[in-house]
Amino acid sequence: MKHIKYIIPLLVMGISLFVSCSNDDDGTDSTFIPARDRGEEVVRATNIIEEYLTTHFYNYEEFQNPPADFDFRIKFDTIAGDNADKIALIEQVESKTVQDRVNEDVSYTLYYLDALEGAGEKPNFPDLATISYEGTYLNVPFEDEDGSLENFSPYTKIFDSSIVPVKFDMTNVVNGLQDGLIEFKTASTIITNPDGTVTFEEFGVGAVFMQSGLGYYVDVPAGSNIPLYSQLIFTLQMYESEIGDQDGDGIPSFMEDLNNNGLEEDDDTDGDLAPNYSDADDDGDGRPTSDEIVVNADGSITFPDEDNDGTPDYLDSDS
Repeated sequence: MKHIKYIIPLLVMGISLFVSCSNDDDGTDSTFIPARDRGEEVVRATNIIEEYLTTHFYNYEEFQNPPADFDFRIKFDTIAGDNADKIALIEQVESKTVQDRVNEDVSYTLYYLDALEGAGEKPNFPDLATISYEGTYLNVPFEDEDGSLENFSPYTKIFDSSIVPVKFDMTNVVNGLQDGLIEFKTASTIITNPDGTVTFEEFGVGAVFMQSGLGYYVDVPAGSNIPLYSQLIFTLQMYESEIGDQDGDGIPSFMEDLNNNGLEEDDDTDGDLAPNYSDADDDGDGRPTSDEIVVNADGSITFPDEDNDGTPDYLDSDS
């Protein structure tokens, strides 16, 4: 049985994981270079990720037969020399298709590695997740003139990490990590010890490999030194999650995904540019959403429809 013991901060959020916000260009900078086309960049980025997965392996043998002092952390290395017979990551990862948040016509094959499944529950996409992690960027220093990867020579560098478990609002991390976190299960048991530390048992361990369009693209965090268009790799331990209600309106944020597409950004009932999950008055009628629902004693929610028009009051501006 795997377990880990740490003191958990009440709420600490890493800088580099946050979705950064770009400044509007005022057109006065003559050196401004438009960002690459996202549809074209996804092809290049996916080639880089898949080449990495083909040429690298992880310490799967330690996970299969954990030594006494094993910390259940994923480590990568190149398939070469003494490691020439190792199983490539590409043969061990799973994948799924996820949506670009900027261009709806662009989608990505997101690869993720489930090294240890975990025995708890998977979080929903707008939940709060407690994890420890290591973030690495994958960069290609040069390419042929035609953009081919014949001289592919990637290098990686860690840009953020936390050994101590950290709680993140999953709507505030880079999209690829958010899309990946929902694939990992939490710990089966969480024990608060007399000394204030917390023990997690049977937690999930994995990794996410994301194209630049699911990471920072050209909008890298200030001071991070992450190259533009870098692909990102996160290794992680998934410990705990709790239901997110970012706007405090009494409706769990996953229930405010009205079109059921697993994205929190594109549900905006009143068109005020504040998505429902972060809007305390979803229908813009001046009456808080929390006053237009009924939270029952068992925690379930009833959605009244006073004018019986088929639209719940909290989404009905003329109810």
